[in-house]
Amino acid sequence: MHKNIKVIAFDADDTLWVNETYFRDAEIEFAKLLSHFETVNTIDQELFKTEIKNLEFYGYGIKGFVLSMIECALELSNYKINPKSLQAILNIGKEMLNKPIELLPEIEKVLKTLQPKYKLILVTKGDLLDQERKLKKSNLLHYFHHIEVVTDKKTTDYQKIIKHLDIHSSEFLMIGNSLKSDILPVLEIGAAAIHVPFHTTWIHEEVSKIETNDKNYHTVLNIKEVLTLV
Repeated sequence: MHKNIKVIAFDADDTLWVNETYFRDAEIEFAKLLSHFETVNTIDQELFKTEIKNLEFYGYGIKGFVLSMIECALELSNYKINPKSLQAILNIGKEMLNKPIELLPEIEKVLKTLQPKYKLILVTKGDLLDQERKLKKSNLLHYFHHIEVVTDKKTTDYQKIIKHLDIHSSEFLMIGNSLKSDILPVLEIGAAAIHVPFHTTWIHEEVSKIETNDKNYHTVLNIKEVLTLV
C-alpha cells in the first residue's frame, strides 16, 4: 500500500508530543475561576462555542485559546469578573506556553529509522511562534526536511503542500492523531494516511463512524508500528 511513498509528513501536537492534555487541564482551571458564575458544564459548553466562533479570527493554538477564555469569562460574568481573575486566565496561558515538551514513546526511534529512506516533513496547524518554540525544545528539528505551519488542514491545504513538494499524491503519506485533520482530507486527494490515536481528542476534531466508513487507512496503537507499514 505504501510502496510508492517518497514523502512522509508528521503531525506535531499529540502525534510527536503531548499537547491536548494541557488544554484539558487549563479548562479545569478556567472552570474553577468561573465557578461562582456558572456550572462547570455550562462553562465548558460556552468556552467551546467561543473557541469555535473565534477560529476564523485567531486560528488554532494557545494564544487564541486564552483570548477565547477571556471573552467567555467576560460574558459569563456579565462583565463583572475582577481584574485578578483575568490575570489568572492570562497566567493559565503562560503556564501552557512554558510547559516542557513531552515526546510520545518511540517517536525519535521512528524518525531516526525513516529519515534515511524518505523525505520527512512536519505539517501542523496552530500559532507559528508557538509551534517553532515547541519544535526547537523537542530536539527533533534535524529530522525534518522542512516545516509547514498551516492555518487549517483541508484538502486544498494538502494539495498545495503536494504541489510544493513536486510529487504525485500517491507518493505522499500523512501520519497523525486526528481523523478530521490528518486522515480524511489526505485520503480525499488520493494520498495515504496512518492514524495514531491519542487518548484525548478535542471535540472539534472528532468525526462520526459514518465519515470513516470504507476509508482506506491504517490505524496503529503505537507509532513504532508505522515501521512495519512502510
